[in-house]
Amino acid sequence: MVEQQLGRPPRAFRRVAVRCPFGRPAVAEQAPFDERGDPFPTTFWLTCPHLVAAVSRLEASGGVARWTNAVRSDAGLAASLRAAEAEQRHLRPELPVGIAGSSRSGSLKCLHAHAAFALARPGYELGDRILAELPRMWPDHECCTPR
Repeated sequence: MVEQQLGRPPRAFRRVAVRCPFGRPAVAEQAPFDERGDPFPTTFWLTCPHLVAAVSRLEASGGVARWTNAVRSDAGLAASLRAAEAEQRHLRPELPVGIAGSSRSGSLKCLHAHAAFALARPGYELGDRILAELPRMWPDHECCTPR
């Protein structure tokens, strides 16, 4: 099902970490290294096509810059990001990078990774606020991924 959602075989796939309200995969957990031994810096990966599209629209409308600025100007969001990145490094000590492979503190790279982290690790305020900006997290009546 994850392969169908992505349109390709997943790299470094470990497991489905979060399911949508319809029971289909929404977030996959990835291993630190893929099958060839190459680093895979993103621990949690959005697979739900509806969520991927919604976060893509958010990024296309300047979301990365807007949320990076929010982190820089809001001490609570900055603390949330620091705590999540510390948790990320704790989860994967063999590849000690931040969310989405970030190596610079306070700078966001990919809102998809922050949204996926928030779904997989509840309580991540920055990720929760990014998700709250979406018009709808899930389709209204049925899953976007056919069986």
